[in-house]
Amino acid sequence: MDKSNSNSRVKRLAKTSAPGIYQRPGGSYTFAVRINGRQEWQSYPTFDQARRAKQSTSTARDNGEYVKQSRLGLLEYIDEWLPRYRGNGRRGFREETRHEYDLIITKHYKKYPPFKTVKLTALDAAMVDRFVHHLSKQPGRRTGTTLSDQSVRNLLNPLRAAMASARREGLIKHNPVIGVALPHTAQIEEDHDRAMPFPNGTMEMVIQLVHTKHRLMFEVLGVTGLRRSELLALCGRHLKLDGERPVIQVRQRVRRMKGKGLVIGPLKSKYSRRDVPIPIAVADKLQALHIGSNDLVFANAQGKLLDANNLTNRVLAPAISEAGAIGGWHTFRHTVASRLFADGRNVVQVQHWLGHLQHRLRWTRMFIC
Repeated sequence: MDKSNSNSRVKRLAKTSAPGIYQRPGGSYTFAVRINGRQEWQSYPTFDQARRAKQSTSTARDNGEYVKQSRLGLLEYIDEWLPRYRGNGRRGFREETRHEYDLIITKHYKKYPPFKTVKLTALDAAMVDRFVHHLSKQPGRRTGTTLSDQSVRNLLNPLRAAMASARREGLIKHNPVIGVALPHTAQIEEDHDRAMPFPNGTMEMVIQLVHTKHRLMFEVLGVTGLRRSELLALCGRHLKLDGERPVIQVRQRVRRMKGKGLVIGPLKSKYSRRDVPIPIAVADKLQALHIGSNDLVFANAQGKLLDANNLTNRVLAPAISEAGAIGGWHTFRHTVASRLFADGRNVVQVQHWLGHLQHRLRWTRMFIC
């Protein structure tokens, strides 16, 4: 930029208390940094951000670590990044996970006001901290609760991955998500829906209070501990009911995808593929349904996928409330695991039954017991 243009720019700006930092007519703050004989102007929404950025930029320039500021907005970069992201591990990046990230970005990132205007290079740890605090105050699935600590961590995954890519591409100096303090409150320990099984006899009471139309589905849930996404995706071909050891084969799951609604897709991981034994009495009830090979075992009146959220509100929550209990779908899973341990099964056997990842063995024993 030539000297006359630079002087003309400065004349239109208002001086601030910090040397070299000016306020634009619109309210943002700007400063110039000279790199290799050329001036580059940077802008920030607040005075404090501009002051910190000017100091860090000067230090990085003097140390030869300066990364040229991009005019790309944070959300603009994320929208461009997500379709091309391929992951870092050997397994690559699943399309299902891409859809999950897209939902998170649409629901949480694009509705967070500071993210709508911030530039990619202006995102710092302080802003990420405020975003984490914002997420921790969002309503949870259960009435009167907020998002769990683990949910907040999961919602931060797309931002962490996007910033890691931006760092590798030389667009930012460091990933501002790394090292940010994530929440750790008493909510996880106190959230019975997540951490505790039903008290003795309560699960059977809940099942009996469920409407007869859906009772068998919850009986299956109570003896298998399947994830609800696995339960609702069961087809006739997954039921192996003959013989003395009937089993249910877990081979797929249902999920909600943006723009497509409820769809059936692959399991969460290779460890989720398993055969789960069921009592002969439950097998007889399933056999009496005469389900076709490709028909859903548990379906709506049109033979289509059931919506777990609707079932929660209309069927499960009222039964749990009437039983005087606290819990949800996952509480059945914890109850099954707790009973398996009580019956003498070891951690590896319970892990295989539930379809957990191997590296979560220790967590499984601690969390479910």
